[in-house]
This record gives sequence, structure tokens and C-alpha cells, in this order.
Amino acid sequence: MKRALYKHLKSWKSDPKRKPLLLQGARQVGKTYLVSEFGKQEYENYVYLNFEQNPGLSVLFRNVLDPVQIIENISLYIGRKINAEGTLLFFDEIQIAPEVLTSLKYFYEQAPEYHLIAAGSLLGVSVGKSGSFPVGKVNFLTMVPMTFIEYLAAFGEELLAEKLSGIESPESLPEPIHEKLNKLLKLYLFLGGMPEVLQDYIDNRDIKSVRKIQNDILDAYQRDFSKYTDRHQALKTAELWNAIPRQLAKENKKFKYSDVRHKARAATFGQTIEWLKKAGLINVSYNILVPKLPLSGYADYSKFKIFLHDTGLLGAMLKIPSGIIVEPTKIFFEYRGAFIENYVAQELVASRMDLLYWTSKSEAEVDFILQKQNGIYPLEVKSGTGKSIRSLRSYEEKYGPELIYRTSPRNFVQSDNFINIPLYATFLLGKEEIQIQDSR
Repeated sequence: MKRALYKHLKSWKSDPKRKPLLLQGARQVGKTYLVSEFGKQEYENYVYLNFEQNPGLSVLFRNVLDPVQIIENISLYIGRKINAEGTLLFFDEIQIAPEVLTSLKYFYEQAPEYHLIAAGSLLGVSVGKSGSFPVGKVNFLTMVPMTFIEYLAAFGEELLAEKLSGIESPESLPEPIHEKLNKLLKLYLFLGGMPEVLQDYIDNRDIKSVRKIQNDILDAYQRDFSKYTDRHQALKTAELWNAIPRQLAKENKKFKYSDVRHKARAATFGQTIEWLKKAGLINVSYNILVPKLPLSGYADYSKFKIFLHDTGLLGAMLKIPSGIIVEPTKIFFEYRGAFIENYVAQELVASRMDLLYWTSKSEAEVDFILQKQNGIYPLEVKSGTGKSIRSLRSYEEKYGPELIYRTSPRNFVQSDNFINIPLYATFLLGKEEIQIQDSR
């Protein structure tokens, strides 16, 4: 399946200042498949080493700092000479082999001619723990579950994906196309963006099989909690992880430690949240005190919401029945719109946007505050087709933004400085400002 990151890998390959590349992302988001396809398509030779499947491979790097010696060791292991020109080296699941992570520094300093990609399901966690991390010696890329646009392409809807990607102004789409996209979005909300899940549904159209794969992925995450943390921390991680769907199902989705465990405080679960965040399993949205640049400087990090990195896995944890897909709008409202807000958070993160939200003392709340270049814009998320934008208007009266956005199941709509973006086009908010047309 085509992934948007492929073009970034091609740019990395052609960059004369290229460094070894660290590809981060949660388990099962498609890192290995992407790099394997890239290596086979763009290089004459492709060398793949997986340190989780074969932990003994780390001995090839042990007590060796010279990249030439490491390459010689690998050549002996695979039984053929490795030349820098035309070869991609892929070190996979390196979070369990610290010496491999350390070696990237020396490849950059002493053997920059080699094209080297390293990846790991818990690489973000390992990077935070490693005292020998090659600071400034690597390039970074982060991979997330497949976005709605990638999902459209995977399901043979390339023309729809191209149409959406090319939109530059908020003109309503023809109603049959709008309805088709909403229908496709409902299925995406249930399936999520894990590549194995989508491929299985494309091949078999079997919802039961899909849910089994989703549960298998969730089980793998639970095993990781135990494998990569001590027993006490693993129990806390599982406890918090399993509480996230319940937190999202509340009307007020602000995260409360006491809803995970009675009388729990930040000291109890703060480290756990950071672990899940670095593992790529959650997206955290922080409350903004006042919308000024830079937004991160005005965030209240003690108030936040936690979203799962994939709506399909959220649905599996909540045991959402598949019949919801054929209902006209039910999945949009399920669990107080939890799916919709989680989905929007996913799309914004995929667009490399920070997650922030705003509340006022009068209980008005704007779901996301977006920083685009030097502008700050409010975004309200609606599960239904109602036209009320009370919170947006409250924010507008207080801060006077140039544009105010809502994303909902409705078609593109513009009225003065207000723009409604259909949920399926949320990714457009990560592009340059959609051009305002003359008021109609």
C-alpha cells in the first residue's frame, strides 16, 4: 500500500547532507513494509537485519566502533560483500540493541557514504533512555497509522484522494460525492489505519477477521508493556492504557488521574503517559491558557486529553459492533463523539501539527487550536450536522481570529470568516490556509 512517507524517503536518499535515518512509530504502523519496498524499488541491493527476530545479531556490533569493521561483520554474516554505492542497510527493531543505536554516530562521522535506515517499535522510548544517543548525527522521521487519504488510495479510490488533496477553496462538493466520502469515512473509523487490518479487509471483506487482528495488535502492545518495562511499571502502563477509552467516552474528555485509580496523582502516572507517548501509542492534547505565539509557551501541561493513535483500535477496546457502519450517522455520535475527536487528532498529528485546546471560565471549549505559520485559528469538532458554533463565537469575540474553523459531517461551507471542513477533509487543515472566497 502506498504511504505518504515514501516521498520523504526519496528526498532523504538524494540529500547530499544525508545522515543515518531513524524511523519511529508504534508497532504495526507499517515501518518495515515501507522501508523494505523503498529498499527494493530504489536500490540495487538491500540488506535487512531484524534485532528482535534475531537478537544474536547484536554481537556483530559489540565492542566495535569502526563502521568498516561492522560492515565487514555483516558481509560475513550474509555471505556477500556490501558496497556503499547502490545499497540500503536497514536495521530493524534496534530498541533492544543499544550498541546498534550507538553505531549510527560512527556511520555518520566515518562512513557517511552508506545509506542506512534504523527503525524500532519502541525507538522513542529507547532514545529517551539511552545515554549514548547520537545527538545531531541522525535524521528523524515518524510514521503513524494510515491516514484517511492513504486509506482511500488503498481501497482503489485514487481519484477521490487526488480531488481532496487538490482542494484550495471551500466550495461544496457535489452531494453524491460528499455522501460517498462520508460513507467511506464511517468504514475507516471502524477499521482504523493499521495496514494489516486494511489489507485483510481489502482481501477478505470479513469484519470478524478484522476485529481479531485489531485485538491481536492490542495484545502485542500489552506484551510490550511487560517486555520493555519492569513489572511495577508494566502494571501501571496497562492500567492507564485500558482507562483511556473510558476517559474519551466522558462528556468532558479532560484526562483525570483519579478516573484511572482512586486518589491517583500526576506522580503516579506521569511517567506512564510519557512512555506511551514516546511509544507512539497515544496523542496528547494540552490546554492552552491564552492563544499567543508560540503556542507551546502558553500551554498548561497539567491539563490535557489523551487520544489513541488509531480509531480502529479504540473501537476494538470499546467493543463497538460492526453493525454501526451501516447506520446513517451513529458512529459519529458513539461515545459522545469520541471517535470523531480521536480521528481529528490523528489527522492533525499526521499533518505534523501540535495538539492544543482552549477552555474559558464560562465553560466554552474549542476542541483544537491550530498554529499555521504566524496565524492562530480555532477548530471545533462536531459529530452532527447542526449549525451551532457557540464556542467558536465565544473564542472569536475574545481573540478576533482571522478565520474560525469547524469540521463536521457537513459539506464545505463558507460564511464570511467561518469555514466548515468536512470530516473526511480534516487533513486540509495541515496545508496552507484554504483561500477565502468573496462572501456569498
